[in-house]
Amino acid sequence: MPSSQLRIAMLSAHSCPVGKLGTKDTGGMSVYIRELARELGKQGHLVDVYTRAHDPKDRQIYELNQNARLIHLRAGEDDEIQKLAVYFHLPEFVSNLENFRKQNNLQYDLIFSHYWLSALAGTYLQQWWHVPHITMFHTLGAVKNAITEGDCLVPGESEPELRIETEKDLVQKCHHIVAPTEREKTELIRHYGALSEKISVVPCGVNLEQFKALDKTQARQYLGFACPPHMKYGGSQRNNDKIILFVGRIDPLKGIDNLIKALPYLRHIQGLRLLVIGGGEHSQYEIEQLRKLACNLKIQNSVTFLDLVKHEQLPYFYSAADVCVVPSYYESFGLVALESLACGTPVVATDVGNLESIIRQGETGYVIKDNTPHRLADKIALLLSLPNTDIKSARLIRASVSKFSWSDIAEAIVRDCQVVLASYCSPVS
Repeated sequence: MPSSQLRIAMLSAHSCPVGKLGTKDTGGMSVYIRELARELGKQGHLVDVYTRAHDPKDRQIYELNQNARLIHLRAGEDDEIQKLAVYFHLPEFVSNLENFRKQNNLQYDLIFSHYWLSALAGTYLQQWWHVPHITMFHTLGAVKNAITEGDCLVPGESEPELRIETEKDLVQKCHHIVAPTEREKTELIRHYGALSEKISVVPCGVNLEQFKALDKTQARQYLGFACPPHMKYGGSQRNNDKIILFVGRIDPLKGIDNLIKALPYLRHIQGLRLLVIGGGEHSQYEIEQLRKLACNLKIQNSVTFLDLVKHEQLPYFYSAADVCVVPSYYESFGLVALESLACGTPVVATDVGNLESIIRQGETGYVIKDNTPHRLADKIALLLSLPNTDIKSARLIRASVSKFSWSDIAEAIVRDCQVVLASYCSPVS
């Protein structure tokens, strides 16, 4: 056992890292936790990820990788519940976590929590265990409210004052904060008075072994776009169709309505298709509203909602697409853009998260100042007017995100952990 080995208790109370991606509360954060835990385990560290049991069929322990595992704990009923409702079950979550730790004679060097609910649970554990607590918020309630309340044209529900006040308290109580972008660091300081020296910026990563450029024709054939007898996803798509792809949760803040509104500006492009990946049973109302929008615009035959897709299937969709669009009003980072670029597919995105520094303007895609339909359409049209991306240019697009491998991200997190441990002074019992 190496002397530099870390023993990390990772907390993801409300969202299961092996849950169905694209549902209401399972997205980029779940990918981040799962991939980071696996990579930390691969590098020789011991990681236990604790989450709330959300299905009676869940096993208590799932092996994520060597040295990394996921542990389900009871907190309320073993069923999906509304995210804010998890707050009221945090005492049970923390109590069952401590019981599990004692029963299995576990000791941890530090806590790494994700999202404000988990960070709140972590504040109790940091006091019990006398170890440092690092947190990552992933999204900030104050920023979401500034977006949804500051402009009546921006959709979305306001975050409760409970979250805002809790986050403000957490930035004081946690020993260190990891922000995925300089922008989020600035927001933490502006809205919550966080100390600059307490925050490090470490970007999200992408699994470069899973997300890689595949031959476009073969990817479309695999998905059924070019083989009518075996069509699985695409209806009547032809192999030379122009495909626009959206991947993510079906949420008003994702700006999918504006992407649909952009399609009439692109009527001159033959065989244009928009594929929307994401949803789940809790998103049916939002999907139905988007279907109605497409019908009102008389473009319903050009929009296909594919609901949830297994994560391992996504590289085929990215590779089959001509352009991936991230029309969000708010992203903490923009993981979908990373995945698309790793597959060699250019991206059009609003200026959210860290996308301005990830997307090379005019080379690997475009970042636009807002998600108004005509701006989205202009840049989508520019990319679709180019000759079909060949394997060489796909490789160049992929190469632009090579520094975001999970091994690099994990090493940066380990350096942060070591700095925090070196400066931590255990309180006198």
